[in-house]
Amino acid sequence: MHGEWGTFRDTMDQAGFPKTVTDSAWQLILGGIAEQGQLNDEAMAKYAGRQEQRDHRASNTWYQELVQLIGNYLEIDTPTLALWSGGRQVSDYALAKGHTPLESTPFGAVVDKLTLTSDWMLKTPMWNVLSKAFVNHARGPVHIFLRAYNPDSVLIAQEVPQLRVVMALNPAVRLIWHPVYAAADGKLMEVTKSLELASDTSYPTRDECVQVLYDYLRLIHDPANAHSQRAHAEMSAHLAANGNPQ
Repeated sequence: MHGEWGTFRDTMDQAGFPKTVTDSAWQLILGGIAEQGQLNDEAMAKYAGRQEQRDHRASNTWYQELVQLIGNYLEIDTPTLALWSGGRQVSDYALAKGHTPLESTPFGAVVDKLTLTSDWMLKTPMWNVLSKAFVNHARGPVHIFLRAYNPDSVLIAQEVPQLRVVMALNPAVRLIWHPVYAAADGKLMEVTKSLELASDTSYPTRDECVQVLYDYLRLIHDPANAHSQRAHAEMSAHLAANGNPQ
């Protein structure tokens, strides 16, 4: 038996899940992990495109059944849903702002506490499948927090396109973008149009958000600030790959 079964069972019970859902969800998670390795190999062998590979990895039938089982437990208990990119700290930041990320939904919070497997590539597709189902619960504004921008990320390549589908059906759903920067003391702040750090600022489009984030990283970022070195490096690499000045 998997060593985390007891933790999963007890945490699911504390969250109010029926025992039948707990038992079935656990079997689907383990089945998905067991099947994922073969799907990962097939994705690399059959497809050259990043999104095609991601789609094939996410075709895991165990994970698809898991979403059907627990879909209603991905609902949010705040007015607004949150998506993020740039490290788990950003998820905690969004939650503190009053928005609900996937990791803070009833089921997401349970799975987030588990290791399940040391091979992240076996469980990432599960999170990808869960995230796609999660954004379908949007009923109003969705706040997106960007500490780093990667056009190939799940956020940009999967979650936002799925949100566009939801937006076409529900005009109340709109995207609110937040450029996030970790200051020298590690505190997360947001970047204004004048390239200053504030406790809260937002933009109606992705391009405006990414522009001020990149400008801040490129022009204001202190190389001695270890908290934002990774974001700066990713920004620099992305600009270089597109032939843009840094």
